[in-house]
Amino acid sequence: MYLNRALHVEVVLSLLFASILFVGCSEKKSPNLDGKKLLKQKCSRCHNLDIPPKTFADEKAPPMMAVSFHILGFINAATPADKLPNAIEFVTDFVQNPSISKSFCDKESLKTYGLMPSLKGKVSEDEIRAIARYVFTHYTKDNLLAKMKKIQQIREMPKGRLLAGQNGCLSCHAKNFKKVGPSFKQISNAKSTKEIKNSIKNGSKGKWKESNNIPMPAFKKLPNKDIEILAKWIKKN
Repeated sequence: MYLNRALHVEVVLSLLFASILFVGCSEKKSPNLDGKKLLKQKCSRCHNLDIPPKTFADEKAPPMMAVSFHILGFINAATPADKLPNAIEFVTDFVQNPSISKSFCDKESLKTYGLMPSLKGKVSEDEIRAIARYVFTHYTKDNLLAKMKKIQQIREMPKGRLLAGQNGCLSCHAKNFKKVGPSFKQISNAKSTKEIKNSIKNGSKGKWKESNNIPMPAFKKLPNKDIEILAKWIKKN
């Protein structure tokens, strides 16, 4: 009786182990692909990838943001959670087997851009899925609004502050406290606008003991008008 029970347990364990091996071998592993990188490599020749998108008179295809919004707006899904996987599968099929009957584009867009060529054999299904997933999770209304807000902030930003950011000044200086170099407030209190302009243009060394006399690099290639704007902005701070 004990022998039979032991044999039964051994058989069950063997079957269980075999089933685990079978499942492990038959499971399709999705490669960890970089959708952002693939999008740039495979799609940027025809689609503009900016948020908000740029448009051109001779563009070959609609901007990628428009593609994302359009497909997600038209794709059928039983629940909101089904939208993304359905959209990814639609793109995976359409990119390999494009047809007017499948397309969500209106007649005017098809007339403008034409039907996209098949990329079968040029992009794998796994690559298409990685690209599609990135597209639908990156080109969103929330990301568009955030980018538009940032653009508006830049437009409203004083030119001197914008130049300070563009030229790396904020990596070493802050407005009210010392970083690598002295604060803009320290500089403003100690130096004239002319002296600030000279330091930006030609650099400086050994002027700030509290900053361990770290040298200030010269910005000789910066236009004089930008140096003037930047110096005046620092002096105001």
